[in-house]
Amino acid sequence: MTELTPLPANSAAVGEPSPSHAPSAFLEVRDLKVHFPTDDGVVKSVDGLSFQLEKGKTLSIVGESGSGKSVTSLAIMGLHRLGARGKNVRMSGEIWLDGKELVGADPDEVRKLRGRDMAMIFQDPLSAMHPYYKIGNQIVEAYRVHHDVSKKVARTRAIEMLDRVGIPEPGKRVDSYPHEFSGGMRQRAMIAMALVNNPELLIADEPTTALDVTVQAQILDLIRDLQKEFGSAVVLITHDLGVVAEIADEVLVMYGGRCVERGPVDEIFAQPQHPYTWGLLGSMPRIDRETSDRLIPVKGQPPSLINVPSGCAFHPRCPYADIPKGDVTRTVRPELQQVAGGHFSACHLSPEDRTRIWTEEIAPKL
Repeated sequence: MTELTPLPANSAAVGEPSPSHAPSAFLEVRDLKVHFPTDDGVVKSVDGLSFQLEKGKTLSIVGESGSGKSVTSLAIMGLHRLGARGKNVRMSGEIWLDGKELVGADPDEVRKLRGRDMAMIFQDPLSAMHPYYKIGNQIVEAYRVHHDVSKKVARTRAIEMLDRVGIPEPGKRVDSYPHEFSGGMRQRAMIAMALVNNPELLIADEPTTALDVTVQAQILDLIRDLQKEFGSAVVLITHDLGVVAEIADEVLVMYGGRCVERGPVDEIFAQPQHPYTWGLLGSMPRIDRETSDRLIPVKGQPPSLINVPSGCAFHPRCPYADIPKGDVTRTVRPELQQVAGGHFSACHLSPEDRTRIWTEEIAPKL
């Protein structure tokens, strides 16, 4: 594993918060930036992201492909350097996990945390798992890395976890290979591997994307039940707001590498405060829609992360960009402003205009 980019020389000592910068939440991300220099320019995958998450809560990060969701999750895990593009990655900001700062931490220390204190469920378990190793052996290895136990004890633990996630005949299936499992079974096995060490932070990156609707519901129920059992904090990465409604406590909407809206899930669905969030809600299938009603896609294409539009990055696609006076939407980047309680939005529209547009134009169509 390549070393994480160190913090500037004047930053606090690695892993030790200074009194003025002590984290107030279990997981706290501060002004995170992850940039990838290329021959065509710098890809600003994440460009100044901040959020907090407490144990026992689920934060869902939503947005279209290319919005920075997955890079955020990989940065938290210390895996953002994997692959060719990660060789020259530039990373800054702070990531605090239970009082430990990860961006400037020693790579060996981050490695010790990974799998034990924090774990990840990947979108495609067939790619994430080793195809030539039995599933049980992979879980055993994940357990023994952090526990000084015999293979026999670790195998018993692997069987227990396979049973806990609903794999039938776990004592037999522990010796199966990944390709011998169905998609839903592989995802369950991936969850078993992620949770074998009882991590306090679980990151799930599009965990239900490739599964049919019935299996999706089963996997979401499983994640929710296991979270209650282990008391973990969960970061759920998804583009599916239907999944968000099922499992999240809070929602963070990303666009162009930045957060454009953040708040409690009930408020995001009942009174969203950003035109991009309105667009995501309009494109979400609903069981109570009339069959003649068509989904309303967000017009245009996501922005280039090399040449992000000036001002509000969403303004080229926003039907309300001309409402604010002057050229502010095209020249000034909006910062997150508190709407109410823990609800924040980065939009140049006035609160009155946002409420009016949502109430009169958007909500009646959903």
